[in-house]
Amino acid sequence: MIRDKDIILFQGDSVTDCGRFRDAEDLANHHGALGSGYALMAAANLLGRMPAAGLQCYNRGISGNRVVDLYARIRKDIINLRPNVLSILIGVNDTWHEFAFPGKNGVPVPKYERVYREMLNEVREALPEVKLVLCEPFVLKCGVVADAWIGEIEQRCEVVAKLADEFDAVLVPFQSMFNDAVKSAPPAYWAEDGVHPSAAGHQLMAQTWLSSVGASII
Repeated sequence: MIRDKDIILFQGDSVTDCGRFRDAEDLANHHGALGSGYALMAAANLLGRMPAAGLQCYNRGISGNRVVDLYARIRKDIINLRPNVLSILIGVNDTWHEFAFPGKNGVPVPKYERVYREMLNEVREALPEVKLVLCEPFVLKCGVVADAWIGEIEQRCEVVAKLADEFDAVLVPFQSMFNDAVKSAPPAYWAEDGVHPSAAGHQLMAQTWLSSVGASII
């Protein structure tokens, strides 16, 4: 799926953001601008194995974003970058902001689906050849995550799977991946607060992202 000269853009919330350097966000392949999580790990693997390919990797995730926030910055942070490969991980804040934040400002699942679809339609209209990579949002049962979150995140995963099929996108099964991972180590090993992955969690995400798009970890 990854070809020479591709512009690869990682989009999402804090899990993608992961402390990226805003000052360097316009610099392709800058290790600080790629954050310190799965986006950096996946990009570093591609760049290390394909040094002559001329790849350009960017991270424009923003901590706290819901799908409506991502859609609001679609032109500046997606379309204007003209990516060949667009990876999106969004959805946990749409639940978290409803259950655990003052003011209950989450995004209900039906609206999440509607806005997500509208966003993808707009991206495809502007960038008809873009290859989409849609990632399951996820939570692990520990930290801030309560039982009420689980079913709603499962519904959001179903929405993402439906959209991946509808838009002929690659589906990255992060929730399914973590569901398997907790069989070998407790949830907090992979994400102490149930939302933000540990180093091990990010490595597992990078490996799953790469295998899903057809590029294996060295």
